[in-house]
Amino acid sequence: MIVRKNMGRARSGLVLLVALGFFLAAYNLVSMVIHNKASNSGDPVIRMPGKMMQSSSGSDSKFHVALTATDAAYSQWQCRIMYYWYKKVKDLPGSDMGKFTRILHSGRADQLMDEIPSFVVDPLPEGLDRGYIVLNRPWAFVQWLEKATIEEEYILMAEPDHIFLKPLPNLASGTQPAGYPFFYIKPAENEKIIRKFYPEEKGPVTDVDPIGNSPVIIQKSLLEEIAPTWVNVSLRMKDDPETDKAFGWVLEMYAYAVASALHNVRHILRKDFMLQPPWDLEIGEKFIIHYTYGCDYNLKGELTYGKIGEWRFDKRSYLLGPPPKNLSLPPPKVPESVTCVDHLQVRLVKMVNEATANIPEWDSLNRS
Repeated sequence: MIVRKNMGRARSGLVLLVALGFFLAAYNLVSMVIHNKASNSGDPVIRMPGKMMQSSSGSDSKFHVALTATDAAYSQWQCRIMYYWYKKVKDLPGSDMGKFTRILHSGRADQLMDEIPSFVVDPLPEGLDRGYIVLNRPWAFVQWLEKATIEEEYILMAEPDHIFLKPLPNLASGTQPAGYPFFYIKPAENEKIIRKFYPEEKGPVTDVDPIGNSPVIIQKSLLEEIAPTWVNVSLRMKDDPETDKAFGWVLEMYAYAVASALHNVRHILRKDFMLQPPWDLEIGEKFIIHYTYGCDYNLKGELTYGKIGEWRFDKRSYLLGPPPKNLSLPPPKVPESVTCVDHLQVRLVKMVNEATANIPEWDSLNRS
């Protein structure tokens, strides 16, 4: 059993090294990652090879909006809606939003290249992500940072299922990035696992922020330092059965939090960065809607989470193609106690409907 496991790791390393032979010299990075992953020892911090780290000074606070995506229809329609609302709010008062890039880690161009500013990067070598496609996210950022020309000093790491409610200012403070605290990222409660990747000599486990990589506004120079280690920690976590089981679909989020701590980077935790329906009750002064969860209600306006409601909006209902135009609004009969929830749902659906009504070829362009 041990021999087979080691042979499997060796084969993964060999596949990776062969694939990376066709890359630029800078991508020796992942071979170093595989070495650390296979040995499960040594310094987990990985440096960007062949690139001088330069700290920006004297520049403005504009940030580049960057999101990683695939060429699947499910990803494409979310990116189109996100980009529509980015354009709507980018130049309004209070905005520090700069240019926009969809970092496409499918390894090939798609039909949205002319609609959305995009940069094509390579996915991880086949099989290395073990079906967990999110592992491509840190590797995509490493490639983009190495190869792209990025004018802004700061970067907002965003996701396709984000909608900008209003202009977003730069929430970072100098070299201290800003991130959103997720209620389900709990480093202290998972200290035994965290210590596999963030040893005690590095500092207390509370130095690991309860965040993922998105949304985060961070200096480009800092992200250049963190990203290679983020790749390393992500692959090592995925390679550890206990960690993989414990963290599941948020493994890569924990990896970013740990990688940041390994570089002594702490984030300003901004609860107003975004909201997540149906759990958040008020829009208030928040900046982004993250519609990752399904929203189900009965006709009385009561939340039926975990059970398909008589009214629902769930992005996973549209895996093979975009949602139709003019989605129905949530039920109007809402008890006073959930009025704010309904208001948020109404706002979300209206924003989706506005985008789909104004994006050309919405019904046909990205249906598979």
